[in-house]
Amino acid sequence: MAQLELALKARLLVISNPPARLYRSICKEVPRVLTIYDIDMPLPEARAAVRSHFERNAAIKDDRVLEMLVERGYMELEETLLQHKQRPHLLRTLEGYLTPEGATRKRLTANSTQDEQFDRSY
Repeated sequence: MAQLELALKARLLVISNPPARLYRSICKEVPRVLTIYDIDMPLPEARAAVRSHFERNAAIKDDRVLEMLVERGYMELEETLLQHKQRPHLLRTLEGYLTPEGATRKRLTANSTQDEQFDRSY
């Protein structure tokens, strides 16, 4: 079984800003990932999705949590490059949850109105 061991290699490097190094590593691999998984998404849009994941965790200051997130990021990158993920998993990561279509549009949610609940019961 092929292993890249990106997390182990990153742990051995002594760098001042590990999240920035992870971000650069991911951005370098985005074109290859889009090709491997045959995703029709513009490169800037894919990089913006990656950036949004990093911005979501920008307020975290605890060193242990940062180390854990960076380690997890490298593991996710490695799993993606080794094709352990399926295309829908990666699409959900890049695009987020989309508006339901088809049969899933009829599912009741927590915000469903009484009319929708009544219509669904029959």
